[in-house]
Amino acid sequence: MKIICIGRNYEKHIAELESQKPEEPVFFLKPDSAILPKNMPFFIPNFTNEVHYEVEVLVKINKVGKHISSKFAHKYYDEVGLGIDFTARDVQNKCIENGLPWEKAKAFDGSAVIGAFVAKERLGDLQNLSFSMKKNEILVQEGNTNSMLWKIDELIAFVSQYLTLKKGDVIFTGTPAGVGPVEEDDILSGELNGVKAFEIKIK
Repeated sequence: MKIICIGRNYEKHIAELESQKPEEPVFFLKPDSAILPKNMPFFIPNFTNEVHYEVEVLVKINKVGKHISSKFAHKYYDEVGLGIDFTARDVQNKCIENGLPWEKAKAFDGSAVIGAFVAKERLGDLQNLSFSMKKNEILVQEGNTNSMLWKIDELIAFVSQYLTLKKGDVIFTGTPAGVGPVEEDDILSGELNGVKAFEIKIK
C-alpha cells in the first residue's frame, strides 16, 4: 500500500503557514513504514525539535484505478476515516529554504496515524463532514470538508493521472488551520462527525 498526502487543501491553513495557494492539488507520499502501529504511542524523533500535528480526513481506496474520471471516483472508495500527518516542521522549513525535497520531514517512521474507518454511507454528505482534534482535551483543530479547495473525488481523479491507485492505498486529504507542536505526554484525540476516531499519546 501507499499513503498519498494532499498539501495546501484548506485556505486558512495555507495562510497560517504563509504559503502560496496552489493552482492544482499538491501531493506527496509516505511509505507504509510511516504508519503508526495500532495502540502504540508516537515517539518524537531525535532529529527534530518541532513536530507538528495535522489532522486530516482519510479515504481508503477499494480497487485498482488509473486515469479515473471525477464522476466515477466515488466508486473507488467505500470507507472514510481520520488521521494525523505528523510533520517535523523545523526539518521541513530547512529543506524548503534550501530547495530540497522534504520527505524526511513527512515520511519518517510513525508519522502517519490512521484512525478507525467508517462506511461512507453512514456519514451522509461527504462534502459536509465535520472533524476536529483535541490536545489534552483542548480543541486545537476544527474543519469541514466543505472548505476543501479540491473535494475527495477531484483529488482521486487528479492523483490517478500520475499514480495507479491500488486497493488499500490511503489518501490524506489535507489539514485545516490550527496545526501546532506536540510535547511529551500530550494526548491527541480526533473526532469525525462527532464520533471518536483515534487517541494517541506522545512520548
